[in-house]
Amino acid sequence: MRPGIVAGFLRRSRPRHAGLCIAAFAALWAGPAQAQTTVKIAAASNLKFVLADLTEQYRQQTGVIIEVNLGASGNFARQIVQGLPVEQFISADEERVVELMQAGRTMGPGVRYATGRLALVVPKNSALPLNQGLAAVLRGLKPMDKLALANPALAPYGVAAEQAMKSAGVTLPPQQKVLGDNIGQATQFVATGAAQAGITALALAKAPEISERLQWTALPDSMHAPLHQSMVLLKGASPAAVAWQQFLRSPKAQAVFLQQGYALPQ
Repeated sequence: MRPGIVAGFLRRSRPRHAGLCIAAFAALWAGPAQAQTTVKIAAASNLKFVLADLTEQYRQQTGVIIEVNLGASGNFARQIVQGLPVEQFISADEERVVELMQAGRTMGPGVRYATGRLALVVPKNSALPLNQGLAAVLRGLKPMDKLALANPALAPYGVAAEQAMKSAGVTLPPQQKVLGDNIGQATQFVATGAAQAGITALALAKAPEISERLQWTALPDSMHAPLHQSMVLLKGASPAAVAWQQFLRSPKAQAVFLQQGYALPQ
């Protein structure tokens, strides 16, 4: 409708209807509202803080919302095979991604995005000799004390923690270990006093909300096999999910991974 005709119509309308007419024509010209683009992903718990930063950066840059579900890589791999409705899987290792590819659930092979690192954590008021390393802390635990780590059957960081303990030459009895379903839960066991020490992801230990409650020290990479972390797009992933995965491999995103305690993918 031409503006002159609209104006004439409004002049002939009674004043109490003018606001309604204006609103109706404005809605007609504006067209249908654009739906907000959302990408649903599943990600390993060690990524909690880095993804909080990166998803917010990406939202500001593109307007796309990345909806993150955090958990253990092993659990997510099983749930995705069973039909978990996500477009991308960001794992704490490569093995789970390979499993999904072999199961025909992915759009292609995975791609490495970071290398994880371990940290040893104890409460702020702990008398354990953190600065003397993992062996000294493990030997300093009393018989009733607990060491927290992620369940090795579910989480790659739990596997790496067991390898680090073996490298330290100290074996703890099963009753002295408390296993988290994921590395985030294992870290909380120490933060809440359920465990007197823990082996966690460096990226979690460095986060302000964790480091204000816990002391930490990074463990040497030589104490465990490399934690190559891989991500993959799942079948049916949208162009928005493809663009998000490309962003995670960008120099801007990689700088955030480095800052938060990861190494670049090898």
